Amino acid sequence: MDVPLWLALIAVGYLGIKLIRPPWWLIAVLLLGGYLLADSVFAPVIDSTVK
Repeated sequence: MDVPLWLALIAVGYLGIKLIRPPWWLIAVLLLGGYLLADSVFAPVIDSTVK
């Protein structure tokens, strides 16, 4: 199943806000970090781990 990255980030962010209630700056850092990792040299490692 192919899910667009932006949709996955929105879903994870929404669930994180509703379930854990972390501060907004932490949510922004985690989402931005995930987005940047997805476009880095670590992407193949993450992809093989997830699959």
